[in-house]
Amino acid sequence: MKIMGKSSLILLVLLACGCCFATYNLLTLVMHHRGTGRWVMDESDDMLIPDPIVEMPKNVKKPRNAKIPFHVALTATDAPYSKWQCRIMYYWYKQQKDLPGSEMGGFTRILHSGSPDNLMDEIPTMVVDPLPAGLDRGYIVLNRPWAFVQWLKKAAIEEEYVLMAEPDHIFVRPLPNLAHTGYPAAFPFFYIKPDKNEKIIRKFYPEEKGPVTNIDPIGNSPVIIKKDVLAKISPTWMNVSLKMKEDPETDKSFGWVLEMYAYAVASALHGVQHILRKDFMLQPPWDLETKDKFIIHYTYGCDYNMKGELTYGKIGEWRFDKRSYLRGPPPRNLPLPPPGVPESVVTLVKMVNEASANIPNWNSE
Repeated sequence: MKIMGKSSLILLVLLACGCCFATYNLLTLVMHHRGTGRWVMDESDDMLIPDPIVEMPKNVKKPRNAKIPFHVALTATDAPYSKWQCRIMYYWYKQQKDLPGSEMGGFTRILHSGSPDNLMDEIPTMVVDPLPAGLDRGYIVLNRPWAFVQWLKKAAIEEEYVLMAEPDHIFVRPLPNLAHTGYPAAFPFFYIKPDKNEKIIRKFYPEEKGPVTNIDPIGNSPVIIKKDVLAKISPTWMNVSLKMKEDPETDKSFGWVLEMYAYAVASALHGVQHILRKDFMLQPPWDLETKDKFIIHYTYGCDYNMKGELTYGKIGEWRFDKRSYLRGPPPRNLPLPPPGVPESVVTLVKMVNEASANIPNWNSE
């Protein structure tokens, strides 16, 4: 009996030590992440957890069964290249909007060409002014922040939240409001690296504002954000974009992602941090599946040989590249990829084909 008593006592001591050790590790983990202010949503969509790659604010939960609609805002030009993408994007918005799980509200194409075009009756549109001639220096996306500044001042937007979207986005499934309790949600881009560009970033984000790691690795799209927060950020976003473009070193270093860096910096200047959602979007051909993703972003060309092997950087025997259709829409019934091509690319082509088959006067652009 004494031996059994001693054994039980030893077992209890070991259990207590184990619990203390586990508690210490948990507290250490929490303290390690407390100062960073960055978290990521887990796959159950119930809570925020520290991201092992991109550290992220304190645990924030979304009220269960709460439906918080967001307004879809799409910036665009009147160029044929922009028009056909907008038509496909709007088609799939309509298909997904009222399905279970969707929190999509109204839709606006913000046309920053300064005058109406022939899609005004097809897609809900507000016309805004472009930047003064020459100010964008041929970099047309500089008009995007200026477009949002004007739209937010002029439009009567019922929804509390806004999704900033782009023409080459396709809703692959119903999109819920991924923002939580005031924290906007954004997709993290692997090529937006503020910490690797600190010398340049410091020109626009002074040291007294804090470490450059306060700047999220994002662009403005896709982002779901409260409209009043966006209204505060947008003028700063516009001004930082213009200043970056005017600085030769910054312009050369950031290139076509300059405006994305400007949004990330502007957000940080206002103390706004984003929940980073890797499931927000997929980008073929690099992302192979659409499972558990919400938006297809078809910015990259998809080139394959007839064996289904990727030939990126070399025109493939089979290809889909939006830049092949600068002057007008792709034809209806595009050929599907050969066997072996990833599901994401197959789904993309099928969704383009379905949209073009059901949009009237498709080839009229």
